[in-house]
Amino acid sequence: MSSQPVGSQPVAAGSLAEEESAGQSAAGPVTEEPVAAEPLWLVAANVVRWRRYGDGGQELRPGTKSYRGGSKVHVVRTYGGMGHEELTTVGRGRHTGVYITIDMATRNLHTFRPVAVYSPAVLRRVAAFGVDGSWATREYAEELAALLGRLAPRYREEHWRGAPHPVPCRCHDCLSPA
Repeated sequence: MSSQPVGSQPVAAGSLAEEESAGQSAAGPVTEEPVAAEPLWLVAANVVRWRRYGDGGQELRPGTKSYRGGSKVHVVRTYGGMGHEELTTVGRGRHTGVYITIDMATRNLHTFRPVAVYSPAVLRRVAAFGVDGSWATREYAEELAALLGRLAPRYREEHWRGAPHPVPCRCHDCLSPA
């Protein structure tokens, strides 16, 4: 093995084996720069601005406990056996602004759409759940976004079935154009 420090240029021109033994590959020195990961297709959604809360849904609260109203979140996993009522999401937290991963109700989200995710912070959190792109295709994201877009209003309606809306009401269903 050569006496040169790892990562330095060889003094004399040598063979490829000498360069590799000096800590360099044939492509050049190893860099500390982050490698750009391939984007993943995920479903993005927004948190409802106001949600009904309390006895009979007569109280309104902005957003959720963890996310501000209107925050963009990425759906990492759904629970199909439960009818997609619960989702695992990644988004910026209400209080700290750093990315968090939580399970939340589908009824508290709206405007589901497929997006290509490039953010390294989101990709790291998504990778922790084993999402590697094998199923995160554009077609799957489009189908899931359409399905969740149909289910979320139904779950909001079923959750408060029979309870009148508060007056004045600013819940998502009342503020959304028909």
